[in-house]
Amino acid sequence: MADSAAGVGQGTRAVAIAVAQFAPGSDIDDNIERMSRLAGDAANRGALLVVFPEYSSYFTPTMDASWLAHAQTLHGPFVRAVSQLAAELGIHIVAGMAERVPDETTRVANTVVAVDDHGELVARYRKVHLYDAFGQRESDWIVPGPIEEPQTFAFGGFTVGLQTCYDIRFPEVTRRLVDAGADLILLPSEWVRGPLKESHWRTLITARAIENTVYLAAADHAPPVGAGNSMIVDPMGVELVTIGEATDTAVAWISPSRVTEVRKVNPALALRRFTVAPK
Repeated sequence: MADSAAGVGQGTRAVAIAVAQFAPGSDIDDNIERMSRLAGDAANRGALLVVFPEYSSYFTPTMDASWLAHAQTLHGPFVRAVSQLAAELGIHIVAGMAERVPDETTRVANTVVAVDDHGELVARYRKVHLYDAFGQRESDWIVPGPIEEPQTFAFGGFTVGLQTCYDIRFPEVTRRLVDAGADLILLPSEWVRGPLKESHWRTLITARAIENTVYLAAADHAPPVGAGNSMIVDPMGVELVTIGEATDTAVAWISPSRVTEVRKVNPALALRRFTVAPK
């Protein structure tokens, strides 16, 4: 486990958040049980928000028809279990899931849900950029999310935005969230291991944090399929906490005042001359 005191002493608004890293499998109940243990650990260490990986509800290394059978709605057992866990611990939880889509018979949605400390669903995001790269074809089994206004939610003095894994390779996704007011970005992921992939992961996360002067918390699958290295990065690109290859949680203290201070030093958002428009 890892902890960071960054943000402590920067004002009473400092708050602790965590990234939780594990390797979800094909047993949904087991995934929920493992999430419960990790969330409890993070909450016991002071975290009021925990970010879990992409596809936390159900995952197999190779996508197949079983994903259709195990997909659930936003009102299904997985979201209900996550909501109950969040309410019991008094924390926000964000996690990825395979979502059943009405009128879709061959594909599911890659969806991130956010529930608050009362167990209420406060935001959801369906992955826009699918992982049809590095020899993979996510679009064979996943339907891309619609381009719509970002759903954000309030937490600890922050406005929180959601995106997923491969989205991090597209800078405009994060910038749209920041234009919607987000200053804390959460990135559930299943970052597949491969040559240079860990380097890409760290570089892209850090770049998105620096260029947007925001905090970014990224939760990945643990190896052997995922690259691991779940991390929380601050608006100056400082890596506050990182998990290596283990199944574990990492907690960092973050503060809205840090965002304000960094934006005074690096007013990149105020100086920009271009906007983001859908293609």
